[in-house]
Amino acid sequence: MLILTRKLGEKINIGDDITVTLLEIKGAQVKLGIDAPKRIGIHRNEIYEKIREENLRSSNISGSDLSKAAALL
Repeated sequence: MLILTRKLGEKINIGDDITVTLLEIKGAQVKLGIDAPKRIGIHRNEIYEKIREENLRSSNISGSDLSKAAALL
């Protein structure tokens, strides 16, 4: 893990396409602005984990489910 210290308004570049800017510091919270191409998904970790779990759950298809789907086609 890379750990960086930034002051308000300073930026971090990730590759050529992503810029993270420190916008606000309020108590124990910081507000970040992220500029990235639309093709790159940006999610809070808890949302990312829910998406990942749902994708794993939906990929567990049984043989009988496949047969039912084929019959519908």
